[in-house]
Amino acid sequence: MSVAERLPEPLAALWENDVTKITSLLAVIYAVYLLTGAALGFSPRGQINSIASLTFYIAVFALLALALNLHWGYTGLFNIGIVGFMAIGIYTMAIVSKAPVFAAETGRSGGFGMPIIVGIIAGTVVAALLGLVVALPALRLRADYLAIVTIAMSEILRFVFLSGDLEQFTVAGYVVGLGGGSGLILDFTPPVEAFFTALGLWNAYLGFVDVVGAVVPNNPKPVVDSLVYGFLLLFVVAGYYVLLRRVGNSPFGRVLKAIREDEEATNSLGKDTDAFKTKAFMVGCGLMGLGGVLWFMAQGAITPNTYRPRLTFFVWIALIIGGAGSNTGSVMGGAIFAAVLFQGPRYLKNLIENFVEVDAPSGFGPAVSPLISNLDPLPFLFYTIDSIRQLQLVIMGLILIYLMHNRPQGLLGHRKEPASGVPLDRPRRPAGEGEGRPPAAADGGSRGETDE
Repeated sequence: MSVAERLPEPLAALWENDVTKITSLLAVIYAVYLLTGAALGFSPRGQINSIASLTFYIAVFALLALALNLHWGYTGLFNIGIVGFMAIGIYTMAIVSKAPVFAAETGRSGGFGMPIIVGIIAGTVVAALLGLVVALPALRLRADYLAIVTIAMSEILRFVFLSGDLEQFTVAGYVVGLGGGSGLILDFTPPVEAFFTALGLWNAYLGFVDVVGAVVPNNPKPVVDSLVYGFLLLFVVAGYYVLLRRVGNSPFGRVLKAIREDEEATNSLGKDTDAFKTKAFMVGCGLMGLGGVLWFMAQGAITPNTYRPRLTFFVWIALIIGGAGSNTGSVMGGAIFAAVLFQGPRYLKNLIENFVEVDAPSGFGPAVSPLISNLDPLPFLFYTIDSIRQLQLVIMGLILIYLMHNRPQGLLGHRKEPASGVPLDRPRRPAGEGEGRPPAAADGGSRGETDE
């Protein structure tokens, strides 16, 4: 029995609204984190830091899961090079928007000094164009071969960013470069300041920071900046959600879903499936590039080795938790992944250690030996708790295996999707006319959903 079937009719109708599902999940997550912070004795500053970090990771994983949903959930494109598109987005943005350094000044590289919004747009567009370059040969391939091309592309990009030959070079008198293994310093205007300055609200924002200073003394601005930036990213998540929902319910989106189900049949109906897949791949890659920009633009610096394949698999886990094909599931999967699997182990360890004295063995051998010889599980348990951050990837792998075996359709299950932009039910007939005929109905199938 589903959740809706257990509730009274008015509440069931409210629960069927996907915004209600997302809001309810976020409310539960925030409540748990606030209670955990209280149990750990966090000060107000610590609570705000905790919520700011949580909000940030919920937002970025939801953004990237939504972008991946366009590839895999809608079109069936197996892209495991997500981190490469994130990297090209932020590196492009850095080169475009960093303060300029001219040839006479040596020792550091700069950028072209363009406004930050121009850099964001450039990063998104370049990521989409890279998607086109990858798509032209790769989309003629299928399944595993496309996956190999995309992950190879992401690793090629990482080694290009590491290259000493491109660490610094001159373009039209500007000294720019990729920074090599040392990466790049992001010395442009912080995103929160740029946003409120563009709106003409910077002084009002500083006044708000002063008000918060009554609760969070000793330089409250960094804490408030982090929290506000996290909530700004949630608004971007809402924009992604609306965009992909409209794409999914459009004629273009219905062709993508047809390609996902049976590309040969779709091609036989006169649709240029290669063109549709290329466009979908470019849009998704652009959104991944924008996600990379929004993730790392506030970090202060970027280095090539940040963009290793494990970030790609984090996004895949978030999508699988929520359910491929579901925009609502993508957001919920991103939130659950960020709160439970990404941030959760650290909080769990701190919470246990706050109430229990954990005397962990120094290594795996001393932890396992009492379990084998004396059937004493405590040393192994304490060792596991102490090493929970190092075991995080193992935990993620086990949960992924469990989901693939027991809940492959994701958190929300199979949901029906619209087959047409207009109602396809048989028109109502006058009383007595056409009695005995069953009404026609359209059922868009049961794999995934476009939300609605």
